[in-house]
Amino acid sequence: MKGVRYSASLQPLYCTMESWVRPLARVLLALLGLILWGAAAALVFGGAFVILTYKNYKSFFWDCFLLVPGWLAIVSAFLLLPTGALAISISTRNSRYQQGTFMYLLVVLLCLEASSAVLAHVYSDRMSSELNCTMGHLFHQYNGTYSHHPGSRAVDVIQRQLQCCGVHNYTDWAEAAASRHVHTGNICAPESCCKETYSDCTGDMHRSEQLFQEGCLRKLGYRLQFVMGYVFWCCVVVGCLEALAAISNGILLKHRPFQDFRILDSATFS
Repeated sequence: MKGVRYSASLQPLYCTMESWVRPLARVLLALLGLILWGAAAALVFGGAFVILTYKNYKSFFWDCFLLVPGWLAIVSAFLLLPTGALAISISTRNSRYQQGTFMYLLVVLLCLEASSAVLAHVYSDRMSSELNCTMGHLFHQYNGTYSHHPGSRAVDVIQRQLQCCGVHNYTDWAEAAASRHVHTGNICAPESCCKETYSDCTGDMHRSEQLFQEGCLRKLGYRLQFVMGYVFWCCVVVGCLEALAAISNGILLKHRPFQDFRILDSATFS
């Protein structure tokens, strides 16, 4: 008897919760649909940045799989567009087909974004040691600013674009000349080390104020860590938003189950 009274006292509280949970889920789902569209733009930017970084400095990367997190982010971004549209549509009218498709897209997106985040984190840590090796090799093999060798052109490109000189700093070129037993009057760095403000710069090491001071290894490493960190955190944040959207959609599904399965309700057989 006490149990019946207790359940009867809880029923008004349950009805009160029902009255505001469902509208809140609708509003939250509509808001998340708009946010997912914005997240798509953020993922496209991150994925494109990864791909451009690889294409601009691919001579310094051994592993072409560095592109995978970027492409996964871009694919996720394009899938976010219909997912956001479905979220907004579901918030205005309950379509079981749309809700099922929405949940399916969320699962696919979570898998893609988890893969992209894990790969971005792994490559961010692993590339630091690989860059040191590949960059040191290419800089050691450098044979002139006007050389047609792909490695020499890659060295000039990275020094101009990142405004750096040498692997660790500009003095690396003096050490490289000493290792090759070059004994000339003036040891010069490549002209790609020259600052643009000095039009008469020839790379003379004795006029170091005309040269970029910072090494290319640190600058490229910082750029790679930034872009991989950006993709990683974008995927984590978007994944959390998608989980919240799935919960909101689940609340709407709970309050109105699929009609096809109501035949299993015990009340049907009474």
